[in-house]
Amino acid sequence: MQHVLIFKTNIATPEARSKVAPVLDQQSFIDRWTVDMEDVDCVLRVVAAEPVPERIIALINASAYECAELED
Repeated sequence: MQHVLIFKTNIATPEARSKVAPVLDQQSFIDRWTVDMEDVDCVLRVVAAEPVPERIIALINASAYECAELED
């Protein structure tokens, strides 16, 4: 089963995206991810095998960016 996780971030530039890309790409539980840098919330959308938003938040925070789960 796939889980779609949505986050508000401050990943606002291609340079910032390129800094978090290797971290997210290395995670085996993440199938794919995107960042909408045109959205005011710089929305990070993650499709993952596991519903683990806290792990995504920790990965982004460890990369020196802000990340918070968006509620429905």
